[in-house]
Amino acid sequence: MQENDYFCTQNGKKLSRNGIYIQFFMLLILVVACGQKKQEPVVTPWGEIQDSIPQDDNFDLDEIQRNGEIIALTLTGPETYYDYHGKHLGAQYLLAQRFADKLGVMLRMEVCRDSAEMLQRLADGDADLICYPMNKKGSGWIVGDDKADLVRELEAWWKPTLLAEVKKEEEFLLSSRSVTRRIFSPMLNRAGGVISHYDGFFQRYASTIRWDWRLLAAQCYQESTFDPQAHSWAGACGLMQIMPGTADHLGLARSDMYDPEKNIAAAVRYIAELEHSFSDIADRTERIKFVLAAYNGGHFHIRDAMALAKKNGRNPRRWGDVEAYVLGLARAEYYNDPVVKYGYMRGSETTDYVRKIHERWNGYRGVKTIRAGFSPNTVPQKAKRERKKKYQV
Repeated sequence: MQENDYFCTQNGKKLSRNGIYIQFFMLLILVVACGQKKQEPVVTPWGEIQDSIPQDDNFDLDEIQRNGEIIALTLTGPETYYDYHGKHLGAQYLLAQRFADKLGVMLRMEVCRDSAEMLQRLADGDADLICYPMNKKGSGWIVGDDKADLVRELEAWWKPTLLAEVKKEEEFLLSSRSVTRRIFSPMLNRAGGVISHYDGFFQRYASTIRWDWRLLAAQCYQESTFDPQAHSWAGACGLMQIMPGTADHLGLARSDMYDPEKNIAAAVRYIAELEHSFSDIADRTERIKFVLAAYNGGHFHIRDAMALAKKNGRNPRRWGDVEAYVLGLARAEYYNDPVVKYGYMRGSETTDYVRKIHERWNGYRGVKTIRAGFSPNTVPQKAKRERKKKYQV
């Protein structure tokens, strides 16, 4: 048996791993036990009572399953945990979700700022385990020494192929293959100026937000290629790929999510909300770019990129300056920056989204697209290199 065929505790004790290559490092938690379990007094309007849950209860597997939830700690990152169109991804998250499913409980994944915070919170009993690769050789989850049953369950569940399986699953979810849609022409009748079968709806609802209807049409093509039955693995539905939770917020009945007019009308209401949320951007041409970026990548991620731009002396209300930091949020030196609140994002997907919509909109209007150059004075060096590679012709 090789050295990496063991689970290890921090105090050096080795447990057989049955050939598993992930190391589970056990965190030594000192528990004060003096015969009878200690209970915490709770003050109520009727006086002081004893808490029914002992303070030194080890909250092992049985308690986790009885409670119906397992709490895991991690850090944000492309290999660990991140938000993607309102859904959670990352290999460590997907592994943790599979383990929670095996236990028959809900998973609550909480993001910490650094490994020291994770270790401290686990030691304080705020979580059940840490789902983060804590060594350079591979993944390493940490479980407290008071959860021997949970460790045994992990040992029985884990198999060497799991990590590769979840990475393959994630790769599929991030690809265009995960979106079910028919591909329609980007323009129905170029000579007649007819873009799609839904031009009347675009014209009607775009006017309510003072958008050029052809811009809304260009966004729709980017979302669904004009297929009203399009749907994605994440649950996005219809022409404008509206998420179920967003539909609830907008008052769009889920039974109406594939209705072309109602879907477009709801999307325009959402765009109006995003416009309002970026009302600090006075230049409307610029604001539209931020709105499109937020529609795709999320308002909070775009605000993070704006904060990075401001911190680095750029204009946080100019897309040409902020775009580089949207790209930068895919890199640890950016998404771990203290001004960033919402962590990692797949920035290249969002910048592509904004660029492609504008290029198609220009095509619909008969305007030639001119791509701006990037100066070392306006683009962070590392983000600039990524950008140069991406747009190389």
